[in-house]
Amino acid sequence: MSNISHRFVIITGLFIACLITANIIIVKQIALGPFILPAAIIIFPISYIISDVLTEVYGYSQARRVIWLGFICNLFAVIAILIGQVLPAASTFEGQAAYETILGSTPRFLAASFVAYLAGEFSNSFILSKMKIATKGKWLWTRTIGSTVAGQGIDTVIALSISFAGVLPWPVLGAMMLSHWLFKCVYEIAATPLTYLVVNYLKKKEQMDVYDYTTNYNPLRFN
Repeated sequence: MSNISHRFVIITGLFIACLITANIIIVKQIALGPFILPAAIIIFPISYIISDVLTEVYGYSQARRVIWLGFICNLFAVIAILIGQVLPAASTFEGQAAYETILGSTPRFLAASFVAYLAGEFSNSFILSKMKIATKGKWLWTRTIGSTVAGQGIDTVIALSISFAGVLPWPVLGAMMLSHWLFKCVYEIAATPLTYLVVNYLKKKEQMDVYDYTTNYNPLRFN
C-alpha cells in the first residue's frame, strides 16, 4: 500500500485500543450464567475480528505490521504501568495497593499474554489469507470463523497453560480453556454479519481486495 488511507489508520487504532484495553480489564472476573470469565472477553475477540478485516482487505503483510505495532504498543503500556507502580507514591495518594492489585502483573502472566497474542494473531491471519486463496475469495464466513476457531484456540491454550499450569488441576484448566474458546468462537459467529458489512464497505472505498499469492509469510518480516 503506497498511500495509507485514513480508514486503515482508524482500523489500526481500534485494533490497538482493543488489545490494550483487554489487557487492562482482564484482571476482573465476570459471571456470565454458569461461566466465570475475565472481563477482557467482552473486547479481546474484537481484535481478531479487526485482524480478519485487515487480512481480508489489505493482505497478510499489512496485517503483520499491525500485529507487531499492537505488540509494541502493548509492551509500551505495560512498561509505563510498571514504572508508575514502582515510582514513590505521594503522601496524598492512598491508592497504591489498589494500583498494584488492578494494574500489576506477574512476569508469568505477562509472558503468557505476549506469547499467546503473537501466536494466536499470526495463526489467525495466516489461515484466513490461505483460505481466501483456496476459496478464490468466496464464502468469507468460512475463513473468518475458521481462522478464529484456530487462532483463538491457540491463543487460549497458550495463555492459560503458561498462566496456570501447575497451579490448577488439568481437568479444571481444560474446562477453563474450553469455555473461553467456545465463548470467543460464538462471539465471532455472532459478529459475522457486521464483519461482512465492514469488509464490503472497505473493499469498495479502498478499491482493494488483496490476494497473497506471492506474500512471504515469515512473521518476522516487516515488508
